[in-house]
Amino acid sequence: MNHYMEYLAVPLPEDIQRFKFFGDQKLLNDAIDRRIAAGVPDPLKKRLQLEKDVMARWVEEFIHDEEEALQICMDQIEGFTREELHELRMNNAVEWAYINGKVMYKECFVNNLFVTRKQYLDRCKDLARREESASDKKNLKDTLTYMKKHGGMKARIHLRLSTKVNPPEERKGEKVVCQLPLPVEYAQVKNVNILRVSHDDAVIAPKDFPARTVRFEAVPDQLFEVEYTYETHVDYMQPDPDKVSAQQPNFYTEEQLPHIQFTPFVKMMTKEIVGDETNPLIKAKKIYEFVTTKNIYSFMREYMTLPSTIPEYFMAGQKGDCGVHAITFITLCRCAGIPARWQSGFWSCPWDIGMHDWAQFYVAPYGWLFCDPSFGGSAHRDGDREKWEFYFCNLDPYRMPGASEFMQSFYIPMKQYRHDPYDNQSCECEYHDARVNRNDITSKREVVSIEILED
Repeated sequence: MNHYMEYLAVPLPEDIQRFKFFGDQKLLNDAIDRRIAAGVPDPLKKRLQLEKDVMARWVEEFIHDEEEALQICMDQIEGFTREELHELRMNNAVEWAYINGKVMYKECFVNNLFVTRKQYLDRCKDLARREESASDKKNLKDTLTYMKKHGGMKARIHLRLSTKVNPPEERKGEKVVCQLPLPVEYAQVKNVNILRVSHDDAVIAPKDFPARTVRFEAVPDQLFEVEYTYETHVDYMQPDPDKVSAQQPNFYTEEQLPHIQFTPFVKMMTKEIVGDETNPLIKAKKIYEFVTTKNIYSFMREYMTLPSTIPEYFMAGQKGDCGVHAITFITLCRCAGIPARWQSGFWSCPWDIGMHDWAQFYVAPYGWLFCDPSFGGSAHRDGDREKWEFYFCNLDPYRMPGASEFMQSFYIPMKQYRHDPYDNQSCECEYHDARVNRNDITSKREVVSIEILED
C-alpha cells in the first residue's frame, strides 16, 4: 500500500480547512509551516505535509474562470447561455472550486456534460462526436449479444504504451524513473506475453503483482515503451439467488483506510440499502441498484483532494467517476459482509482505449463475479435495462487490469508522491528528488489488434 496515503484519514485543523476551500495555496502553506514549527503530533505533521501536495494538485486542476468556461461551452454547444452554466454549477453538475476566492472550473468540465447528459451531446456542434458515441454504443451492444449467445468471450489483445519525458533545461542529462502499467495475470487474464521493452535493463514486476509495472531508469533521450499481448477469458454468468450457499467466506470484507472505511454514514447507508436481506447475491444487487440509479457519473478531480472518504463523497454529493462508483460499491459490499475487490487499468476495445475502474464481488458457489457500476449507470441513463442488468455479475472482455488491489505500491516503489496513488493506469515519472512535471510528459496508448478467440 502507499503508506503515506493513510494519513488522509487524519482530520485537518479548521483554519487549514478554511484556507483550503478558499483556494489560497500560499496562506495554506504558510499556516502549515507555522503549525509544524510550533510542534504537532507526528500523524498530524504527516497529514499537514501531505496537504501541501494535495493543494498543489487542486490548483493545477481548476484552470478556467467563469468567462473562459462560458466561452468554451458556447463554442461547443449550440445555443448555450450564461444562465445554463449557472444552473449546472448550482445543481452540482460541473466540477468547480474556489481558487483564491474565485470560481474556477476543471479543465475537462465540458466533456463531462457530453458523457453524462444526452441533451448536451445532442446539441454538440461536433457532429462526428455524436456519431462516434452512437457507434460505440452499438459496437458494445453487439459484444454483449455475442457473449449471451456463446456463454462468454475470449480475446487476445495487443497493446503498445509509450512515454516521452521532455525535461526542462536545468534537468537535462538527469536520469528519470518511468513506470508503465502491465496486465496482472490472474482472474480473467491469461497468457501475458511481453513482446518488447525499449530498455534492456527495465525491471518487470512479477506476473501476479497487485500493481504491476515495467520500470525504466534512464536519461530520457528516447521513448520509454512497452508492447505486449494478453488474453481475457470471461464467462457469461446468470447466478440464481436460490442456489446461493448457506456458508459464505469472509475474505476481502475488511476496511482499508483511508477510503474503504465503515464510517457511521457508510453503516447507515448500508442498512438503508440492504435492509433485512440476508442473501448476499440479492444484497449485492441492491447495492448495485443504489450506486447506478441514485447517483450520476461525473469526471473527477484527483481523489487526494476530496474532503472526505471516496464513498462518503459519492453518497453525499451523489456523483463520481468510474473509480468512485467502484470503490463505493466495494465499500458497501464489504460493510454488508460481501467480499469485494478492485480492478483498474484500461478499457481497451477495438474502437477505443481509456483509463477505467470496476469491481468484483464473491458469492459462493459462483465464486468471483464482476460488476461495472459506471457502465451500469450509463446504461440506466440511456434506458437500456438489458445492458444495465449485464454489468451486474458480468464484464465485457475489453479490459486490461493493471491493478488487482486498491491503492497499492509498485514492485519497486516510487520515492516521490505518485500522480495517481490509487490506480495503475497512467505512467508515473520522477527524478531522484522530485516528481516530473505533468506538462513535461507525453504518453500514448495504442490498441494494436484484438483477436476474438474460439474455443
